[in-house]
Amino acid sequence: MLLSPLPCLLFLLLLPPPTQPTSPPSFIYNIFNSNQSTNLTLTGIADITGNGILHLTNVSSHQIGRGFYPDPIPFKNPATQNAYSFSTAFAFSIVPKYRKLGGHGLAFTVSPTKDFPGAQPSQYLGLLNVTLNGNTSNHLFAVEFDTVQDFELSDINDNHVGVNINRMKSVNSTKTGFFIDGNSTKQDLCLHSGKKIQAWIDYDAVKHQLNVTLSVFSKKPTTPILSLPVDLSPVFQDFMYVGFSSSTGVLTSSHYIFGWSFNMTGNAESLDLDHLPSLLELKKNKKGFEFWSVLMFLIFLVFCIVVIFGAVYVIKRLKRTEVVEDWELDLGPHPYCYKELKEATKGFHEKQLLGFGGSGKVYKGVLADSKTEIAVKRISRKSKQGPKEFLSEVSTIGRLRHRNLVQLLGWSGNKGELLLVYDYMANGSLDKYIYRSNNPKMILNWDQRFKIINDISNGLLYLHEGWEQTVLHRDVKAGNVLLDSDWNGRLGDFGLAKLYDHGSNPITTKVVGTLGYLAPELTRTGKPTTSSDVYAFGALLLEVVCGRRPIELKASPEELILVDWVWDKWREGCLLEVVDSRLKGAVNEAEVMMVLKLGLMCSSDEPLFRPSLRQVIRYLKGVVPLPEILGLLCDGGGKGGFVVKVDDSAPSLGKMKSW
Repeated sequence: MLLSPLPCLLFLLLLPPPTQPTSPPSFIYNIFNSNQSTNLTLTGIADITGNGILHLTNVSSHQIGRGFYPDPIPFKNPATQNAYSFSTAFAFSIVPKYRKLGGHGLAFTVSPTKDFPGAQPSQYLGLLNVTLNGNTSNHLFAVEFDTVQDFELSDINDNHVGVNINRMKSVNSTKTGFFIDGNSTKQDLCLHSGKKIQAWIDYDAVKHQLNVTLSVFSKKPTTPILSLPVDLSPVFQDFMYVGFSSSTGVLTSSHYIFGWSFNMTGNAESLDLDHLPSLLELKKNKKGFEFWSVLMFLIFLVFCIVVIFGAVYVIKRLKRTEVVEDWELDLGPHPYCYKELKEATKGFHEKQLLGFGGSGKVYKGVLADSKTEIAVKRISRKSKQGPKEFLSEVSTIGRLRHRNLVQLLGWSGNKGELLLVYDYMANGSLDKYIYRSNNPKMILNWDQRFKIINDISNGLLYLHEGWEQTVLHRDVKAGNVLLDSDWNGRLGDFGLAKLYDHGSNPITTKVVGTLGYLAPELTRTGKPTTSSDVYAFGALLLEVVCGRRPIELKASPEELILVDWVWDKWREGCLLEVVDSRLKGAVNEAEVMMVLKLGLMCSSDEPLFRPSLRQVIRYLKGVVPLPEILGLLCDGGGKGGFVVKVDDSAPSLGKMKSW
């Protein structure tokens, strides 16, 4: 029996639209045309080289570069609201300014915009900023190829691939590598090696599966390095833009895209790496240009200068040249030239002086090229910090990165001067605001003081447990706590720091530090520990609350030693009397009492009775309460002692003899 054509027609009209666009875009670039209007939309410092390579960023600091396909692409079925599948392949290279240090990486991006207003460089890769990070309204999908480990974003290492959805903290990430077919062992791959690397990103909208594959060869391996079940339908809008974004920070790299293919109806075509443009050709062109420039300059000199005066001039120039040798590059942070830092600080003028200490003076500076504000520490020739300690601080401490530590940006060892370059802290050191004798123009309120305490505790925990080695600061004090423009606390001055492997003991018998912050056992053993840092932190807690130094020479005898005075007031039951009177009682009494008691715990004469920094942070956050005091045992021999009741996570203080 034949069906009537009318019902059949109605049935066909009721069918849902196809799952893919009728004419899905597909393109391939084996070379990029320098005519960007028909080729790519470039923003920031991105450009296309003479031999057809997309150059996203150069080695300038804090810059952004992007290259996007100019037209929007349908990424979602408007009827079903289901995302479409897509596949892309591209070849890229990351070339750091200094071979052992990677800058921030690059990201393949699917976004509703090509402009990214307000986006920041560094860890945000030119895609988001602090305010926008994490908003579901971003509708942002990115696969990052990152060469900096940012602890704030929970990066797994400084050589990883991560999948980011609406935020720069990856929902999934893995150490970079690739597989060779027939071999199940993951091959190591360094993203900032300068090698040409091919990446494939494939999304199956039916299976809700995302795969990321890498290789240094033209053929696509069958095994991806990252496979993630994810439905991108809530992320994608009907039309989106695809492209690449990268940025630089303090550490810089050049980011290159050699070729790119994209397909929404099947697998993207793999690129033949041997037939793509080469950086070697680009370097040859640059060298050729430089050669002819130098040749013309020499000819000009021959005609303009008498030979003998020209020779003298060249000799003088050579004497003033600051050559950066291989061993200097291996130190880590950026080596500055002496002339650059001298100009930045206006010849180390006294008006630029920020402060001074035992190791030297610190000057404010502004770098001429980037207008970046910096702090330059000029090591005194009389300082105990000689070349050995200087190199140690640069090569080790220079690799520390935490939001509550003052970042070491670079150094200079030329002209017989030892100079260290740090982030500029706009509000100076903490001691300027808490000591009554300083007569500060601004008094920090309690909320600001409590936040600074938390900031420094987090920075110290990173030093003790969060880095690849244990770092002992050995000079924790208010003068070494710096405040940025937002009044965040950062621990600085690592000139006395000591490093050793986790689980081992530091080998030293030299007592260093500042009187009033030195743990008693240091004078006996000379060996610093994390517990001796905790002792100094305890002194810092007390001075922040009380607004005075650990040892106040002008005070009455009973108030001379801060920890003794606080202990006496506690024993007398009037502990709140030690609080800085300039706060005028505008404090959170529970927090103040907790900080004072915690300061006394950290200031215990017995190292075993002091909490670790991890325990300190738990107390400060209120995760666990401080040990409950059950009674005071005065023995007439000084400060006596007390018996405490603690939970299992707190340090055992039951055998304490004296505090």
